[in-house]
Amino acid sequence: MKQHQSVIRAGLAGLGLSLAMLAGCASAPTSSPSAQAGAEKVSALREVQAMLTGSFSSQAQAAADPENYFDIRLHMTPIWPQASDGPWLYVEQATAARPERPYRQRVYRLVALPDGGVRSEVYTLPGDALSFAGAWKDVAKFNTIKPDQLTLRDGCAVVLRRAPDGSYTGGTEGTGCASDLRGAAYATSVVVARPDRLETWDRGYDTQNKQVWGAEKGPYVFVRQTN
Repeated sequence: MKQHQSVIRAGLAGLGLSLAMLAGCASAPTSSPSAQAGAEKVSALREVQAMLTGSFSSQAQAAADPENYFDIRLHMTPIWPQASDGPWLYVEQATAARPERPYRQRVYRLVALPDGGVRSEVYTLPGDALSFAGAWKDVAKFNTIKPDQLTLRDGCAVVLRRAPDGSYTGGTEGTGCASDLRGAAYATSVVVARPDRLETWDRGYDTQNKQVWGAEKGPYVFVRQTN
């Protein structure tokens, strides 16, 4: 009889352990594949935004190779932080000699892609873009306009994907980014974003696919100056 009771007690103890394990498994937080994918998208957006935001300079590259590169200052800063369809960034490029007259002013919108990549859409400003010169230091200037007043540059979006070394690399896709600068028919961009620098290679090609503007030796290297 005692032996029979011992077997019963052992069985109940084992059952209690099994139920405890099941209860622990049931109460452990789990995340669905869709939730994990959503978190990865948010992470990619934040990483790319952080890498793009700041002030950058190609001074070192220009000093080392003045025949092929200019001393350019590049500024990117978030705008419209409350927008639910962002992040949005204001982008301004100017020569170091004339920072008050930027030669390129754009607005980027970052969009998370299903595969974990990030698409940077390119927009032009309404009216006289020079009225926004220096707005990277005073983003309140953008309170006077809304995103729907911008003009999307079709075919000019840059798609970035995370590389094994932690950088985000990519560029435009195809020849759909129209350009008429110096006789060009279309433009292409290649971008590598890292925490300490940006590498950008913008080039224009004519209808015969001959390069007519942009750096020829390789990308511009913009070293981060500030966050």
